Amino acid sequence: MSYTEAEVSAARNAMHKYRGEIDGEIAAALAVVGLSAERAHKEAEMRDDMIRVAHRSGASLRQLAEVSGLGRETVTAIVEAGPAQH
Repeated sequence: MSYTEAEVSAARNAMHKYRGEIDGEIAAALAVVGLSAERAHKEAEMRDDMIRVAHRSGASLRQLAEVSGLGRETVTAIVEAGPAQH
């Protein structure tokens, strides 16, 4: 696999964002945690968007809670919140 200089630069900048001036194993762990948190946030946004789509299409709050692993109260809050502002 090959990467462009822009992709490599973006990866370095993202890693530096979380590890700062720290080096070694701690820096690597901080970078992984930070990047994982970003990914989890994006995944949650996509899940919430799909919950709203499914609800508008007729899925019940109970069904959505079951398949998402979230509580009904959480699903209700997601549906009532409306689309996320990206």
